[in-house]
Amino acid sequence: QGQLVESGGGLVQAGGSLRLSCAASTSTFSGYAMGWFRQSPGKEHEFVAAINWNDDSIHYADSVKGRFTIYRDNAKNTVYLQMNSLKPEDTAVYYCAARRGSSSIVRVAYDYWGQGTQVTVSS
Repeated sequence: QGQLVESGGGLVQAGGSLRLSCAASTSTFSGYAMGWFRQSPGKEHEFVAAINWNDDSIHYADSVKGRFTIYRDNAKNTVYLQMNSLKPEDTAVYYCAARRGSSSIVRVAYDYWGQGTQVTVSS
């Protein structure tokens, strides 16, 4: 069974950028939709962005539209989240997730999860 491994988190000042990566250890996730979620202390998981296998369906949370971009490189089994114009309220642990079929904004629709990567935005 494949695994998802996130990377690219860190500490950045407000207005800065980070790019998160989520690499699948195998081609197990071929054909899978991928999503990014985040969780801040004391809060529920929050949907961030999702993308279909063939990029024909992409969704963003209203809070990140125009600032974040999700894209994938299927040849590398990797999905990315480019985060620009970061705000302190973007501080959270970011998780990638995979599911069969079309992309979804619903957390429980996803079957596989990475371990998360911390993003901290200082003001």
